[in-house]
Amino acid sequence: MHIVRMEGLNDFAEWRGKARQVLAAGLSPDQVEWRMLGDVGGLLDQPTPLPLADHPVGSVPRQFLDLAEQAICHADPARFAVLYRLLWRLQADGQLLQNSADPDNSLLTKWTSAVRRDSHKMKAFVRFKSIVDDSGLERYAAWFEPEHYTLERTAPFFARRFDGMVWAIVTPYRSAYWDGESLAFGPGGKRADVPQDDAVEGDWKTYFSSIFNPARLKVSMMKSEMPVKYWRNLPEAELIAPLIRGARQMEAEMIERTASQPPSRHLRQQAREVEGAEDVGEIASLADARAAVQGCRRCPLYEHATQAVFGEGPEHAEVMFVGEQPGDQEDLAGKPFVGPAGQVLDRAVEKLGIDRSRVYVTNAVKHFKFEPRGKRRIHQRPDGGEIQACKFWLNLEIGLVKPKVIVALGATAAQSLLGKSVTISKLRGTPIALADGTTLFVTNHPSYLLRIPDVEGKAREQAKFEADLLLVREAIAGLRKTH
Repeated sequence: MHIVRMEGLNDFAEWRGKARQVLAAGLSPDQVEWRMLGDVGGLLDQPTPLPLADHPVGSVPRQFLDLAEQAICHADPARFAVLYRLLWRLQADGQLLQNSADPDNSLLTKWTSAVRRDSHKMKAFVRFKSIVDDSGLERYAAWFEPEHYTLERTAPFFARRFDGMVWAIVTPYRSAYWDGESLAFGPGGKRADVPQDDAVEGDWKTYFSSIFNPARLKVSMMKSEMPVKYWRNLPEAELIAPLIRGARQMEAEMIERTASQPPSRHLRQQAREVEGAEDVGEIASLADARAAVQGCRRCPLYEHATQAVFGEGPEHAEVMFVGEQPGDQEDLAGKPFVGPAGQVLDRAVEKLGIDRSRVYVTNAVKHFKFEPRGKRRIHQRPDGGEIQACKFWLNLEIGLVKPKVIVALGATAAQSLLGKSVTISKLRGTPIALADGTTLFVTNHPSYLLRIPDVEGKAREQAKFEADLLLVREAIAGLRKTH
């Protein structure tokens, strides 16, 4: 029996090199025992020098190499031996991988699936905590306990995602370090090596409670997607039990809140003949415009909306956020951004350090466009004619407020401000100089973040949204310095 000892837990290059040596020596799987570094053995249980190679090494399908590189990250101690057995058998049967009933193939499929799932869980459930060193530099660290040896495969994702941070991910078997330029790996650590709490935890709890939907609660499915073993590392996990307990009451309150049939006074108003239109001759202030917009008849949307919803904020705000149109709650309240999307915007603005008291918020279209379904009113996107008809009011607001920076939240707002249909992904991240000297930024509407179903995708888009707002903050700071 020839003993081959692996120094790395998941080093595919090491295994491949040693497997080629063993294969070239003509040793069958039954003649080789694969051991990991640290395995207990007898006094004479040492790696055996291999005989001189006297057998040719044939080629194997690329598919095997790809699958083996994943499977070697599995925690099953038998992985090295099984992979070598497959390599040996592929020399005689190049179509072996096509046999799904083969026991070795079944193990390979099972292992690769588990490794991919483990990597996905790491992306979803790693939570960085802030550390400020003696020099005042902020760094981030996270503790994670993967089921398999997946840190090396997954760390490049975090390097791309958080390339502007200095961070470390510590696991029991190894640690990853990113200094802002390069990725490095070192020994594993303990949970105590990472701070237990910091200010970022509050953001995760706020975010989790805001996206919790009691009407869609399925505890078994939630535990399948967010296994209980990860909860102790998730700051938001402490909210799960009370949210589950209160789900029934929350659902009842949500149903009551969304029963949004307009009040009877509005239905009576619709039955009366509309006389005249808005008088724009004496509009000299935001107060005048806010009163005049209630008589707007520039497009048919006024016929079914409860009221026109004008913008709100300081008369001479530094920043103007422009959304698409009022939602259901805004239509009933007569105020912009008071619903769930407005809460997302408020939290992001506060987190990024933009002074909310110096921000003016409004919409490109002032009336709620919807499709009635029973007592509910389902949002409908305004068309080009409706956007153009309402451009009068938006231009009036811009002229009266005179903001230095305008942020278009979504494609409808960008279309209204630029006069053409646009793609958010092509414009975001780049300041646009408008004819009046105002700087325009384009990003997604906050409601888009609420519609993303998966946690990973939602977190990714939230980060992009906050990055866009960070550019807005920097633009404001730059403009202040020049004035």
